Amino acid sequence: MSGPIRLYMSMSLDGFIAGPDDRTGQELGRGGGRLFNWLDDRDSEGPNGQVFREAMETGAVISGRRTFELAGRWQGDHHDGVPVLVLTHHVDDGDVPPGHTRFVTDPHECVREARAAADDRAVLVHGAGAAQSLLRAGLLDEMEIHLVQVLLGEGRRLFDNLGGRRTELELVRRLDGGDVVHLRYRVHRATEAD
Repeated sequence: MSGPIRLYMSMSLDGFIAGPDDRTGQELGRGGGRLFNWLDDRDSEGPNGQVFREAMETGAVISGRRTFELAGRWQGDHHDGVPVLVLTHHVDDGDVPPGHTRFVTDPHECVREARAAADDRAVLVHGAGAAQSLLRAGLLDEMEIHLVQVLLGEGRRLFDNLGGRRTELELVRRLDGGDVVHLRYRVHRATEAD
């Protein structure tokens, strides 16, 4: 049995994953670093440490292109040498990603490759673009949302472009960490919005 394709994203209560003006040198946008304060507790035995360890135990990573670039391409290794598949609309000639990374333009192919690489472990998904593409294609199994107790007010939203489809979610786990609530949802088949 293969592990789930699982989105891992920190998000403000008003739906932002980065503050405004996210760019190289200001990767999380103005004020967006606040969404990751919970990682200061990642080495603990509590919920924040548990969730972080689970993310680091994943067998492959699917990333959106923008996230990949803003993260400095993770110098070719997100964690432990696992394959990183970057879901992108196009690949420039001569653009060879570093390390264990490759570009993929088809969401179905991306998920097939990630599942094969991860064996029976979960696949970690990063980035709003990748999340939206996988949701639209019906390929995202779970979402782990690290809901941070802040309203950023503006920035980059996680769920902006879902194509007018309603997606039912089932809450399967809730862990209360200091300053964050880790919510895991099972994704059910999307339907046309009423």
